[in-house]
Amino acid sequence: MPRLAANLTTLFTEVDFLNRFAGAARAGFAGVEYRFPYEFPVKAIRRELEAHGLVQVLFDLPAGDWGRGERGIACHPGRVEEFRAGVEQAVAYAEALGARRVNCLAGIRPAEVDEASAERTLVDNLRHAAGRLEAVGVELVMEMVNSRDVPGFFLTGTPQALALRERVGHANLRLQYDCYHMQIMEGDLARTLERHLSQVGHIQLADNPGRHEPGTGEINYRFLLEHLDRLGYDGWVGCEYLPATSTEAGLGWLKTHGMPALA
Repeated sequence: MPRLAANLTTLFTEVDFLNRFAGAARAGFAGVEYRFPYEFPVKAIRRELEAHGLVQVLFDLPAGDWGRGERGIACHPGRVEEFRAGVEQAVAYAEALGARRVNCLAGIRPAEVDEASAERTLVDNLRHAAGRLEAVGVELVMEMVNSRDVPGFFLTGTPQALALRERVGHANLRLQYDCYHMQIMEGDLARTLERHLSQVGHIQLADNPGRHEPGTGEINYRFLLEHLDRLGYDGWVGCEYLPATSTEAGLGWLKTHGMPALA
């Protein structure tokens, strides 16, 4: 079955961030991901990874002021310099933590920016980030986000992302396919993954509705994970769901979905 990474932004939040690594390891996860590491000293994060034998799978590029509702700045024409500084910050953390993949959030298009300008800025920023990250052996992925949870988000579907990737024209850019977001926007998850798996660098899961554990909603994750196995997917699947109760109480889905080694 695919390798599962615990998303420490949404899981084990019963404890402080640096204590979540231990919880992920106790639960049997071999890898971890999260949105942003930047408020924590890189040495402290590396110490937790090493202490618990965990792989740093993925984190996001700096995405603006999250607390004020920003969800990325890659499509903002007036913040290109800030975006590029964020790429350098991500490079430093990725190298120190051994991360081999970083995610870019396109952001919400500013009201005063037309769509063509936002897309042009995004393409230029993705091209820059893909090249800079390639130089240090790190892959760039870009995530499609549903417009119901984040109204106005610029990148919302697989066809749009594939077209953007073609415009960027850099082999070091692939898609981050979040099954929760794409179930809302498109459905047809298994067929889409089968058709475009070579262009997908990372996959995330959560059920819909509610964004809770697999088995709480409409997505047949047992089938979908087995489908990825049949397709030969050898990457990670990030568990970016919101526990319906506590993290540990909700981990039973691992066994019921055919992953007894993690249960």
